[in-house]
Amino acid sequence: MTAVQISVFLENKSGRLAELTNALAKASVNIRALSLAETIDYGVLRLIVDKPAAARKALSEAGFTVTETEVVAVEMPDRPGGLAGIVDLVTQRGLNIEYLYAFVGQRGENAVVIFRIDDVKAAVAALQQGGARILSADELSAI
Repeated sequence: MTAVQISVFLENKSGRLAELTNALAKASVNIRALSLAETIDYGVLRLIVDKPAAARKALSEAGFTVTETEVVAVEMPDRPGGLAGIVDLVTQRGLNIEYLYAFVGQRGENAVVIFRIDDVKAAVAALQQGGARILSADELSAI
């Protein structure tokens, strides 16, 4: 059970992020979570959206370089140690977490962490065996 993340190469110049967000707005795509990693010249914007195919189309048509990445979305308790328990389930299997980002849903009882892991299938198995709740793409979009 995985989700689709949209990754966008974004030049580090004024107005570029506005162009991207406006393109998504015009396509009626709702951003559920995001992460922006930057260098001096460019950034990589990672997005979880409600309609990945529509987002990819809109952004490509607007001239952005777009890729899709398979990620794992895990619900975890929003309390100290919540993330540690989930990370332990993955690293105890020797799996490498390439990156992650998290957000708190509307209720605030649980947080959701988005993982990019080198072996997605093994990570899903490890998380499920450890009792973690993995969100489907539909559940993630509905948050």
